[in-house]
Order: sequence, then C-alpha cells, then structure tokens
Amino acid sequence: MILVTGANGNLGSATLAALHARGATATGGSRTPGVGVRRLDFDDRVGMDLAGVSTLVLVSAGFAEDDRVIGRHAAVLETASRDGVRHVVYTSLTGAGDHLGFALAHRATERLVRACGLPWTILRNGLYAELFGGLLMWAGDGVESAFGDGALAAVARADLAEAAAIVSADPARHDGSVYELTGAPITAADVAAGLAVRHRAIGLGEYRRRLLHEVPGLLPFQPPMLSSIATGVRHGFLDGTGTDLAGLLGRPVSDPLTAAVAAASAMRPGHVRTTAGSVPQATA
Repeated sequence: MILVTGANGNLGSATLAALHARGATATGGSRTPGVGVRRLDFDDRVGMDLAGVSTLVLVSAGFAEDDRVIGRHAAVLETASRDGVRHVVYTSLTGAGDHLGFALAHRATERLVRACGLPWTILRNGLYAELFGGLLMWAGDGVESAFGDGALAAVARADLAEAAAIVSADPARHDGSVYELTGAPITAADVAAGLAVRHRAIGLGEYRRRLLHEVPGLLPFQPPMLSSIATGVRHGFLDGTGTDLAGLLGRPVSDPLTAAVAAASAMRPGHVRTTAGSVPQATA
C-alpha cells in the first residue's frame, strides 16, 4: 500500500487523487484524518504507525520553522524504517531554490532520506504556478508585485502530483533518482496580461513592509520566506527549465500561466474564495 502524508493539503490530496485515478492501492495520512485518511501526526513519535505501508510519499511538512520541520521529517523516517516501509518518495525543492528562505529544511531532509537505510527517490519540485499567481497583489484596476521583470519556471501543482503518483506507483524504477521538476518561465506581466490588467513592480523594501504590517495572519518565518521568493524571481535565479518533469509524465508539461492566472483571479477583491488565508503556502 502507498501512503501519502499531508493528505488534507493541496499537494497531498492531489497526489492521492492521482494515485486513485491510476488504480493504485493508496491511502492518506494526516493529523486530522477523515474518510479514507488514517491518523499520522509527525509530532506524535510514539503514536505514529506505518505498518502495512510499502511506499511512503513524504510530502514536506514545511509550514513551520526549520528545526520543527526537520524534526518531524526525522520522526516519520525513523517510523518508516521501524515499520518495514520499502521505499520513500520525498517531495523536495528544486535545486535552483537553494538560496530561498525555506531551502535548508529540504536539503537537511534529503540527507535524512539518503541516510535512513531505505530505498528512496527525491522529487525536487519547482515553485507552484498557483503560488506565483496568488502572490500578486491587487491594487485598483491592476496588480502589483516585487517580482520585477523576472521569470519563474513555474509548475502547475497537478503536474507535480501526477509525477509523484507515477513514481510511487512503481518506485523500484526510480530508486536512487533525484528529479528536477520545473516548468515553463512566466512573468508577473504575463499573468497580468492573462487577467487583462496592468502590472506594476514595487521594490523589495516596500514588499517586506507590506508583509510585516499589512498582511494579516502571517507567522514570523513567512515574511523572509516570501521575500526570498520575490528576490529570487526578480534577479533571475528561478527561471531555469529542464526535461525531467515531461519525461516522467510522458507528455508536455501543463501551461503554468493558466494556473497562475486562475490563482490571481481568485484573489481579486470581491471574488468569493473557497479557501481561507491571504497568502498561499509555498510547500504544500
């Protein structure tokens, strides 16, 4: 049986759905289980149970400070080794993102995965197109961002979920592989054009000020994390493309611009949102 962690999150739920669509025997794990999802709380080392799981899809528990994220991942990998899991698939971060504010937890977890004694595969996911679109800020009749003219090799989340499903459904074929899963470069101006509005670039200082003082509900680690994405895109560190994702999917990657435009449109003032929160998560 395949178990996907973070099954109530965006990537985890999409991966589980992709596995079911392929006819795989798969279930989800979450600290808040529901129908078809078993309890799996990374903070409960004693209570964690992976008995009967052959392949573990470890979706990063990245929505926390680094020490807590790495501790959670260490705990679930120890449980996987103890309970006889035969393969670990970890959803990491693209190598181009090494300078980002949340990269360290991913690289530390990759070390843990390699050292856990189990066969493994690492999926280095590019940043979501949905995240890119969701980070544009509506102002008047247009959008603003700190991305400048920089491009992001963004990826539709559904493509990453399908790639994870393909790998975890036949993990032996991918043993010891590290895949760089990036998409096609898009800019904030491209997204604005898709929305039929104008884009105005703001400086990084102004962006950080807004994150600190005008965006409600952010946790302390989030403003530097989001600022690192902005400067990475703005200065051309995240626009590189590759062939790994299309190779796994067996088809061209989906157009990330469509997903980015939809995400930005959903943040438009007056739009009825189906999810809470003003800033999308980068890692789930």
